[in-house]
Amino acid sequence: MLFSGRRRVADPREDRSEGFGERLLGVLLDRAHEMPPQLIAPLVAEEVGRIGGREVSILLQDYEQLLLVPLPGRRLTIAGPEPVVGSPAGESFLHRRTVEVAEAGGVRMYLPLLDGSDQIGVMVLTLDRVNDNDRRLLRRLAALVADMIVTKDAYTDEFFQARRRAPMSVAAEIQWSLLPPLSMTVPQVEVAGILEPAYQVAGDSFDYALNGDELHAAMIDAMGHGLDAATMATVAIGAYRHTRRAKTDLSHMYAFMDRAIEQQFSADHFVTAQMLCLNVAVGHLKWVNAGHPAPVLIRGGAVHERLDSPTTLPLGFGGEQPQVSQRLLKPGDQVLCYTDGLVEEHRDGQAPFGEAQFIDAINHTLKAEGSGGVRAIARTLSHELKRRRGGITTDDASLFLIEWRGGAADHLAVLT
Repeated sequence: MLFSGRRRVADPREDRSEGFGERLLGVLLDRAHEMPPQLIAPLVAEEVGRIGGREVSILLQDYEQLLLVPLPGRRLTIAGPEPVVGSPAGESFLHRRTVEVAEAGGVRMYLPLLDGSDQIGVMVLTLDRVNDNDRRLLRRLAALVADMIVTKDAYTDEFFQARRRAPMSVAAEIQWSLLPPLSMTVPQVEVAGILEPAYQVAGDSFDYALNGDELHAAMIDAMGHGLDAATMATVAIGAYRHTRRAKTDLSHMYAFMDRAIEQQFSADHFVTAQMLCLNVAVGHLKWVNAGHPAPVLIRGGAVHERLDSPTTLPLGFGGEQPQVSQRLLKPGDQVLCYTDGLVEEHRDGQAPFGEAQFIDAINHTLKAEGSGGVRAIARTLSHELKRRRGGITTDDASLFLIEWRGGAADHLAVLT
């Protein structure tokens, strides 16, 4: 290797030959571009077999986030679903880490399938023995498999069919197709969302985008049920993305979305919405509330306060220019957005579930899952709320959680 001052210059005689691991991953990459979706499983099983692995399974998260279900495929081991809670596969999935379980004749390995930081599922295999080279290679292989699944998912129904555990309404199909990844993690911020009821949701949706240091997020709740609500939600999210990508401010976002709903639907149709913008470098939060429940600020592992603010009319009612509210967050603060179905659920003749029970459920979940990450908190909270409602969800009841951490991510762009 040659050096010129402080600059490192590559020596043309430097060894650039492929190591075993690079060759193995390279074969997968070389074939992946034209690989039909149904051949991913056999190819992965073949590659794992080259390092002595066997009994390969690919488990994908179901839409209710209760189970990890096996992807069918030639050369894959197909067993029953694994619970997200209380199984080695679930531990790997929830905590984004490799789990190893010693068994007679080998080690069963569970590796999270991460697309960026969104959790897709788990890759499972058995080796006779495991060393650090195996762990490093398999971790990278799992990352590549996750990317392949996400890429191929855009033009196949196979992964959707594997994840679906119950009949899904047309409205729910529309809503799921609108969503961004259910979670995102970068050093400065983490987000996660969940839709409930997973197979019947109609009017609830959320969206987000990280553009430079600005995290944009929105949560909406279209009135009504079924296809009418899903159609309104589609228009609202489309209008939100259009104006967000035009780099307009929050008040103009509201005005554009409001006109889109007003022009496309009758006068009695509306969508409540919460639009937020968080500067992930400094923690400066701005938001506009259009007839939506106020977000909840969580600090120190418990509900700190509601982020009450001036509200304007829901989208579609021609409200006045909204006031943009602001707050400076502290590192570790979490902002929870939710739809009113979470607190208004009730049986005939009985009181609604209510905000007090909602806050108690949040604090209970934070105590149980506080160190598990935002994705685990959102998932567990949704299921805890459903349990407290007696398993009843007659209206859409969705969550979107943001955690601000601060700091920078520049170190990730430095090769070492």
